[in-house]
Amino acid sequence: MKYKPKRSVHNPWRLSVTDPVTFCREILEFEPHEGQQRWLKNSTRPQNLLVTGNRWGKSRIQAAKFLHRAIYRIRDRRYDHINRYRAMNISITQDQSSIIFNNILALIRGTKLIELLVDNITHTPFPTLVFGNGAEITARTSQNRGEYILGNDYDYINFDEVAFELHPEYVVEEVLTMRLADRCGMMDLVSTPCGRNWFFKKYNALKGDKSTGYTQAGSTYENPHISRKFLDDRVRTLSAQRIEQNIRGMFVDSGNEILNEAAIQRALSSATGLCPRQVDHRYVTGWDLARKLTHTVGATIDVTTKPYQLVKIERFQKRDWPCVYETIRRRKREYGGDTIIDSTGLGDVVISELVDIAPIGFVFTARSKAELLTHLQSEFEAGHIGVPYYETGAGESDYWSLIDELREVNWIQNEHCDAVMAIALALWAAKSATSKTPLPGFRIGEV
Repeated sequence: MKYKPKRSVHNPWRLSVTDPVTFCREILEFEPHEGQQRWLKNSTRPQNLLVTGNRWGKSRIQAAKFLHRAIYRIRDRRYDHINRYRAMNISITQDQSSIIFNNILALIRGTKLIELLVDNITHTPFPTLVFGNGAEITARTSQNRGEYILGNDYDYINFDEVAFELHPEYVVEEVLTMRLADRCGMMDLVSTPCGRNWFFKKYNALKGDKSTGYTQAGSTYENPHISRKFLDDRVRTLSAQRIEQNIRGMFVDSGNEILNEAAIQRALSSATGLCPRQVDHRYVTGWDLARKLTHTVGATIDVTTKPYQLVKIERFQKRDWPCVYETIRRRKREYGGDTIIDSTGLGDVVISELVDIAPIGFVFTARSKAELLTHLQSEFEAGHIGVPYYETGAGESDYWSLIDELREVNWIQNEHCDAVMAIALALWAAKSATSKTPLPGFRIGEV
């Protein structure tokens, strides 16, 4: 949101040196909400930890912090004589680490004075932004226990979504901390919570040692740009545990999650990305149909070789049934292969309407659903599926993330995990598509 100053600020560039909030308002022209202002003012210790609910605005405010620190080369003045200034955003995957980097570019665009300070922007072999003052911002991945950044040195590091890192203690304490040693650099640890894991222990450790650490927690409700109706709807449909963790930003005990983080990270690292149909490849598509507040989701998987690849996903709601039928037919024409559809309740009518593409029906019962999710779990844990990072409605109240849904689905509450169910159906159909043996529980649609 653009900031409209009530009065002119005399020499905002000079005032911004020690005041990052003024930098946001007067230079970047956006107004941080109160929680973001508090973070900018207080996160100045060697290690700072921010834990919040989803859509609090972590990426936006960390992008602003990167720009402030790089433009003014914020660090211990003893090292001002060193020409280089290096800042890095690191995260569990390259795609995740690029989110803040892309937010940095978005803040720069249209801000002519800052655009003039930029010397170069490159995206390979990894995103890098270089300023004329010698400052550099890069985005890197922490995969393989941070081995890709060994041998480097930095003035400032932000570890985004550190709660989902598989080897957090080693990466943070053994790798990243030592990258800051040359110039007494600063590190931020920023994430939504993920149970009471290492990130939770680090939060308590820094909270108890205020001389070297600063901690802050934040609720999604702090962000005034997120629809309150959207949040209230989520509160009504999510479990109490998910509300505390994903919206309130609180640490809670791990629940009955079906997919562990290691399996999800393996699926992310194995992904080749969404892509159109390729000649001589085999595909299966699963459709989970909407019910009232839920969404219709179609997931297409390339089952030519393992790991299988999620190559297309479509998610929508409140469409007329003729439009839904045509969407399912269009996907069949686009990729071919078997189509499996949730035929519970009205699904039987859908099967009848789509007899021309001979869909396979899957009826959800307590037993069949358990078997479906057990198979989903085994395929992910075996590394048989690649899933790209995918989100929609970024920055808006209709934001949705496939990876968030994979993390949320559990044995008790999964009625709103439509995309996971569509993927589970496709993986179930893949057993038949790859073995050419019909599976029990399948029902070919017929009039």
